[in-house]
Amino acid sequence: MTNPNGSNPEPITPIGSSSFSLKRYLPQDASTIRLCLIMVVVFALMAGISPRTFLSLDSFTSMAFQFPVFGMFALAMMLTMISGGIDLSIVGIANLTSIIAASVMVRLLPAEATAGESLLYILLGVIAALVVGLICGLFNGFAVTRIGIPPILVTLGTMQLFMGLAIILTKGQAIVGLPELYTTIGNGSLWIIPVPLLMFCLCILGTYVLLNKQSYGMKLQMLGANPTASIYSGVNNTRVLLKTYAISGMLAAIAGLVIVAQTNSAKADYGTSYILQAILVAVMGGVDPKGGFGKVSGIVMAVLTLQFLSSGLNALHVGNFFKDFMWGIVLLLVMVINEWSNRRKARKIA
Repeated sequence: MTNPNGSNPEPITPIGSSSFSLKRYLPQDASTIRLCLIMVVVFALMAGISPRTFLSLDSFTSMAFQFPVFGMFALAMMLTMISGGIDLSIVGIANLTSIIAASVMVRLLPAEATAGESLLYILLGVIAALVVGLICGLFNGFAVTRIGIPPILVTLGTMQLFMGLAIILTKGQAIVGLPELYTTIGNGSLWIIPVPLLMFCLCILGTYVLLNKQSYGMKLQMLGANPTASIYSGVNNTRVLLKTYAISGMLAAIAGLVIVAQTNSAKADYGTSYILQAILVAVMGGVDPKGGFGKVSGIVMAVLTLQFLSSGLNALHVGNFFKDFMWGIVLLLVMVINEWSNRRKARKIA
């Protein structure tokens, strides 16, 4: 199997062998340290430019409500990128599932509903959204594994498909008037901790367990590093990919549920900028775009770095269009730096 650093192939080792080591598929500690330093530098820079605004309690509270959404998208993107693919449909899935959930809560909920009835319809809406997200993810996985279409083309097509379906269901209008009990998910706090942040922490924990405590994580990284070798190692590539895109769809659905709770409305075109941000976070967090490895800790640090930068730019009253320009520049710079770093490592080994 070819190592991620480009060194000479090594003999294939079965998964069950005691000599198999997952460390070879993970980023080097130096990249994690570098990312941590970048996060600290960005925080210090933004704090130095606008300390009164950036370091205020309101600013940190606002951050805690903002970054969990694109953090969930980044986790979904990370899993598919580790497999050697990508999922460009996550925002489309989020909007479609949020519309399904909102429809259940608003259009089916009786006008004079009691608190118990409201809770029941909220649970039905959440379950419906998660099921639809799972189906959308499985559809992506089926097209990739069974039909053989490249992931970037599949998810580019399904992005438009899910968005079009969402527009058909709503006729281009927003669904508003969700139960007040549900909006606390997006805008409420448990003690002093925002509920969206708690949900993001649960997603982090679940993703970490999958990648580091379950055989699925080892199989996924082997698949991304070398699909042919993973087959000879006893990995069912089709099953792993189906599971990966299914999890990605469910994470996108959870993000959609948070968005609709924060905005008290559901629409087909919310969050279009989240795709670029999710890719940026994944690449910045150390996920190899070619597949093979990635760390949840890297995603968390990259999410915080991007949020610090975004909040600092907001404090400076920088427009959204300029921020989109900066995200593109940062993404290109990160990819160039990572490529130079990989080539330097390859030369040292050679």
